[in-house]
Amino acid sequence: MKLNQLRYIIEVARTGSMNEAAKKLYITQPSLSTAIKELEDEFDLKIFIRTTKGVSLTTEGTEFLGYAKQILEQTELLEQHYNKKLPSKQLCSISTQHYAFAVNAFVNLIKKNHTDEYEFTLRETRTHDIITDVTTLRSEVGILYLNDFNQKVIRRLLKENNLTFYPLFDADPHVFISTKHPLALNSKITLEELEDYPYLSFEQGEYNSFYFSEEILSTVYHKKSIHVSDRATLFNLLHGLNGYTISTGVLSTDLNGSDIASIPLKTEEKILVGWITSQKVQLSQSAQHYISELKRLIEQYGFKLK
Repeated sequence: MKLNQLRYIIEVARTGSMNEAAKKLYITQPSLSTAIKELEDEFDLKIFIRTTKGVSLTTEGTEFLGYAKQILEQTELLEQHYNKKLPSKQLCSISTQHYAFAVNAFVNLIKKNHTDEYEFTLRETRTHDIITDVTTLRSEVGILYLNDFNQKVIRRLLKENNLTFYPLFDADPHVFISTKHPLALNSKITLEELEDYPYLSFEQGEYNSFYFSEEILSTVYHKKSIHVSDRATLFNLLHGLNGYTISTGVLSTDLNGSDIASIPLKTEEKILVGWITSQKVQLSQSAQHYISELKRLIEQYGFKLK
């Protein structure tokens, strides 16, 4: 086994393509394939499944990748300490539901990064995709919520994929509306008061089950309902159509401006926001710093950490 072979495995897993990985690594595709095949033969395992659409990790390949990342990270620390070698490009991938605080923590992570080179990825994506990303190690960390309605299904899925959920904070549901909305001055809002306004939610694609909804009370009937795929579109519709959505109540004026109001929803429901990671790997230093920054921001917003 050679360290370069481990680097090859990580790059192929990251890009999902032998050709793309070869370009990034500045080697030929046949050389890359041969190096990976030699490693698979050495350990008598199959790391990747090759299809016409690209490559994906096998179950044992996912576990192997976790060990490979740890070996390379420890090797780099050793070289930095004894050879005064400069840190290599930092890598970190996060998948999250559409939360401003998750983006804020990511921004702060990059600002505090002290390396000359880095390649970080932030995916605001669907609930099931977050679980898939972390399961396949496409992302180290996933951010999502649990509540009484969805937690049985989500926790079972996490257990089946060897993922652990770490609670961050409890939140009371809030309604996000434009500051010009007719209900913007209310101290609290009921669902009955909202029934004539468009309800905005994030579409979940193939897994458009109530259990994967980013918004609580997903089974409640709405006369007017609009599904969107990104946060910017949702906020535009809050303004343009007097729409509303339901979330944690955490807003960032830096990212979202000051023209969105967050008003408590009159309900007994609670939201438990947390992060997930694979049990098969140890978090990189960048991922650990991201979690620390996430916790710092949450306390700054006035929430008590779990």
